[in-house]
This record gives sequence, structure tokens and C-alpha cells, in this order.
Amino acid sequence: VQLQASGGGLVQAGGSLRLSCAASGRTFNGYTMGWFRQAPGEEREFVAIIRGGNRATYYTDSVKGRFTISRDYAKNTVYLQMYSLKPEDTANYYCTVRSNFHVHYWDAKQYYYWGQGTQVTVSS
Repeated sequence: VQLQASGGGLVQAGGSLRLSCAASGRTFNGYTMGWFRQAPGEEREFVAIIRGGNRATYYTDSVKGRFTISRDYAKNTVYLQMYSLKPEDTANYYCTVRSNFHVHYWDAKQYYYWGQGTQVTVSS
């Protein structure tokens, strides 16, 4: 499994960015796909996931109403559309996949495949 993330950058507070993560190496239709983020000196934290079958989505409270996760099955790609960005959203964003849904979906230890990370920096 390989995950290639892209789309990060520098943006002013209130701005928008769209992250993409292309997965390869197998068919991911049934996989849970998602995003975590990690700021310097902090632990990797859950941002959002989207399930494979029913496309159910889950978000951490701090991004609800501002971020939207989606996926393109044909392209094996997961997206994270981020609006109304805040300086506290600054972090390295990592995409991940899991072959099934885990009830502790917010726990980074439940995921074994990670992309290389894409940096998002929000200036005030």
C-alpha cells in the first residue's frame, strides 16, 4: 500500500485548502480512508475519516462545519476540503487507510498505513 498526499501550503486565516491522497497497491473500495494531523511537539490527532461501504463520515469536533472529507472510488483518492482555516489548524496532515472500520477510529494506533504528510500552515 502506498499513499501519496498533496495539496498543503501556506494560507491566511479564513482561507481554504484542499488536500488529496492517492492510494495504490490494492483495491480500496471497502477501506476506511482518512486524515490525521500532527503539530510540532504534539501527538498525531484525528481529523476525519470516511468509511468504505456506506461512506459514513466522522470528524473531530474542532473541524466540524469547516472541513469536508470525500472520496473518489474510481481514483482511489480521498480528499479533505478545508474552509475557514485557523492558525490552530497548522500541522502536518497525514492520510491513512484501514481495511475495515474500527470503533476506536480516532486512535492513530489503529492504522498501519500512512502517507508522507503534507504541511498546512495558517497565518494569522
